[in-house]
Amino acid sequence: MIGSPTLFRAYAKFGGQDREVKAGTYRLERGANWGTVLDALIGGKTAVGVVTIPEGYTLSQIVPLVARTLATPADSVEAAARDTALRRQLDVPTPTLEGYLFPSTYTFAEGTTPRAAVEAMVREFERRWQPSWNAQLEHLSMTRHDIVTLASIVEKEAQRPEERAVISAVYHNRLKRGMLLQADPTVQYARGQHAERVLYRDLTIESQYNTYRHPGLPPGPIASPGLPSIEAALFPANVPYLYFVAHPDGHHEFRTTFAEHTQAVREIRQAEQRDRRDGGGARSGDAKGRGGGPRGQR
Repeated sequence: MIGSPTLFRAYAKFGGQDREVKAGTYRLERGANWGTVLDALIGGKTAVGVVTIPEGYTLSQIVPLVARTLATPADSVEAAARDTALRRQLDVPTPTLEGYLFPSTYTFAEGTTPRAAVEAMVREFERRWQPSWNAQLEHLSMTRHDIVTLASIVEKEAQRPEERAVISAVYHNRLKRGMLLQADPTVQYARGQHAERVLYRDLTIESQYNTYRHPGLPPGPIASPGLPSIEAALFPANVPYLYFVAHPDGHHEFRTTFAEHTQAVREIRQAEQRDRRDGGGARSGDAKGRGGGPRGQR
């Protein structure tokens, strides 16, 4: 935009405006002359805020990010995420737009209201949703809300991109068989706070989001899934697996029977114990175990 910073500084100093520039992020037209650029930087009228929503962020994580970007109270952003009209527009039965604020990078002009920001994120979700996917919904006998909910669980479970469709298949298979999903991320969501490990006592939490106690999908998404997770939820891998368990590095072992799953869990825990002994850093506690996909309770 400037070409020569030195000459631009001299230009601003000549007009006595070199000390009036306001820090921030600006949207400027290509080819604008120095006078226009300087006026924008001094006036701050075209200043914008940029916020990036990572894949897998929950509403409780998104709200403060947007609030800081807009320099507005978090309560105002949270209220916008509960907007009745937007929820009706998306056919969302839950009290908030959890899962529908699409993870992406957004640029908001100064003065953008919380509702306008939330609308922009919802529009991005609708823009990314492919009309052709509606036929797949019918094939699966699921609603879009079901898919976004499942995609949010896949988003939280999958550490490796290539495993998304397989993890999705495990949950689809369990749903078809009427098995509990037993998804650890839903328990963490029910807890209301993130924890590195899910404990056995957490599995008794009374919440519709606790998929260890309640069959089927939870009432709604537990985070904002990215496009790859949505596609994985729509198009699961053609595999028979019903169980999975994570290695310490995040990749999973998938199994079809409970006996196979139990053996995989045992082998991974034994490997972890060996690593702890070798590293001298043994841990103890009431931990349920790593990465728990479906635990496979009979």
